[in-house]
Amino acid sequence: MRLTLRARLALFSALATALAVVLVAAGLYFAVSGLLWRSQVQQALSAAGAVQTRLEAMLRGGGPLGLEGWPGGVVVDENDLERVADESGPRSGLELRLVGVQDGQLAQLSTPRFPAGIPAEQREGAYQKNEQVIIVRPLRGTQAVLTVASDARALGVARRAFGQALLLLLPLALLSTLALGWIVAGRLLRPVRDLEGAARAIGSGGDLRRPLPGAGDTDELARLAGTLQTSFHTLADARDREQAFLRAAAHDLRSPLAALTARVDGALARDRDAERYRDDLREIGTDITRLSQLANHLLLLARDPAALGHAPVPLRDLAADAVDRAREFAPEADVDLDAPQAVTVPGDRVLLGQAIWNLTMNAVRHAPGATVTVRVDCVSGHARVTVHDDGPGVSGEVLARLGEAFYRPDESRSGDGHGLGLALARRAAELHGGTLTLESAPGQGFTATLEVPAPS
Repeated sequence: MRLTLRARLALFSALATALAVVLVAAGLYFAVSGLLWRSQVQQALSAAGAVQTRLEAMLRGGGPLGLEGWPGGVVVDENDLERVADESGPRSGLELRLVGVQDGQLAQLSTPRFPAGIPAEQREGAYQKNEQVIIVRPLRGTQAVLTVASDARALGVARRAFGQALLLLLPLALLSTLALGWIVAGRLLRPVRDLEGAARAIGSGGDLRRPLPGAGDTDELARLAGTLQTSFHTLADARDREQAFLRAAAHDLRSPLAALTARVDGALARDRDAERYRDDLREIGTDITRLSQLANHLLLLARDPAALGHAPVPLRDLAADAVDRAREFAPEADVDLDAPQAVTVPGDRVLLGQAIWNLTMNAVRHAPGATVTVRVDCVSGHARVTVHDDGPGVSGEVLARLGEAFYRPDESRSGDGHGLGLALARRAAELHGGTLTLESAPGQGFTATLEVPAPS
């Protein structure tokens, strides 16, 4: 079963805390053990020094030697070692052993409870054996070696107590951290739950402009909510534009389809002469041509940017072709080309050619009798195609809406256009990383500038 995000956060914090506790506890354990061991060694060394001083003083007192090489010939037995140990202060389990040479052989003398298993040839130093500290020292002025065994059970008891405390504290720390992590994770994820509820309500209600809780710039979740809110608003605008586009498309498609249906029904209603049939077919052909142009423009507007061509496109050739076609379409129109230099840009030839043609025909159709100039040049790394007419121009209200799909000023609704020419030119500019700029004023003509990046 997959854990929830809250459970995973709580578990992660608990595990991280447990790991930290284990590392700190291990460090404390070894540090405390080292301190306790050094303390025991210091105590054992102090006791061994006192014992060594008393034995050396005793051996300097004279008498027969029990062990070869001892000065004064003093004989030392177990009772002497017991007495020396007792005179060194509180016993605390202190045991002694003397090792020397007697009659050419290694001999040793120890207190009754001296621990077994300690080699007689042990080198000088401090050692730990089981729960005892072993101190080995030579007696000055002799060949004898003193071994002192000090009880170190307190060190083992302290280590065991410390380990038991850790075994008890680690589960408690883990459970406490798990509970605290669960509470903290719940508080941290509360904005996410609120955001989830709001998104679910938006999805079920369809109100993409509904404000999201917590949107702002205070923290990461607030910025996430703000980003989602901005994205929802962008989707709402796109949906509104799409609905308006579909309504306008349906309206513009319905008119020629209704006209086609009426002409066909009228032609089939009764017998007519050949000339009347030819007139009806010409009118039907005109409607079909308009439908074909509308369909082509809709397809170009919906063009996938991934399918956009990137071949070199000569803009002067496209502009010359648009001027020639405009002169054929309207022989009475005054259309001129001004292209002093060849300009080539990477892009889609069909889309750019259609955009330039639309801008040219827009000027020819809506400024009859005016002079139309198509200019191609390159300025500051950008290629420009400028179509200018010296016609009557348009008002600021109309200019603000020009370029919207299917928008046509009232005075041009009866024309042949369908309101997609400027929208397609703007879409072509955007797909090529450029812009379409429209400038006009009443009585000052109309200027459309298509600008796209050009390679240096």
